[in-house]
Amino acid sequence: MQIVLLAIVTFIFAIDQFSLTELLYRPIIACPIIGAILGDVKTGLVVGGTYELMMVGNMPVGGAQPPNAVLGGIVAMIFAVKSQLDVDTALGLAVVFSIFGQYAVTLTFTITSGLMSKADEAADKADPAGITKVNLIAMCFLGVLFAILAVVAYVGGEAAGTALNNFSNSRYFSFVMGGLGAAGGMMRYTGFAVLLKIMLADDMWGIYLAGFAAAALFGNVEATSGATLILVAFIGVAIALYDYNTNVKIKNLQNAGGDEDGI
Repeated sequence: MQIVLLAIVTFIFAIDQFSLTELLYRPIIACPIIGAILGDVKTGLVVGGTYELMMVGNMPVGGAQPPNAVLGGIVAMIFAVKSQLDVDTALGLAVVFSIFGQYAVTLTFTITSGLMSKADEAADKADPAGITKVNLIAMCFLGVLFAILAVVAYVGGEAAGTALNNFSNSRYFSFVMGGLGAAGGMMRYTGFAVLLKIMLADDMWGIYLAGFAAAALFGNVEATSGATLILVAFIGVAIALYDYNTNVKIKNLQNAGGDEDGI
């Protein structure tokens, strides 16, 4: 039953990367769902939140594909739940499979590119059903490919669980698993750094540092430590609303004018 459900949700997540909601496949949503299937929602929340930080800055640009969040999240969950590895080590191993998922998407795009001529022909004939058929074929190919990879990862991950644990406890090779754990712990900060490099403007540094200060203050007060993230988020929403309303008022003032000289 777990294999069947895993194949179904992976099929949906694979399509959701480019169609449907384009939200379900994100690790913060997908991993808890996979955790429910594997019988460990708590680990799904932890892995999903951590892996989302790793992948938050990875976005496809044109034909270039980043490491795949879907396959990486599935493999991380399998290693964390079925193989009983700690979260950081599971995420370190998952990075390899996320790159493999990147190749799977590129392969799909390459193979289905041959169908584009059929879509062009349907467009010339004003045949929306023909264009829809081409899209459905491409999506089904991607979904089935990812479902097969997820099932293989499930079977292989479960079989490799004992070997991985023995490997991590070995006096000669434990440094390898330790290195993967360190890499997995570091990757969440790398992913967030990539996002900041893209989004952070010079005029936002003050707000960024103020967020750190607010988190430090709330986190060290017993009455507020349990809701630190929520409180900081409320402050962020307040700043965003104030900035939006201010810019709207400035825009309205610029557009309002009576005479030709703007007075």
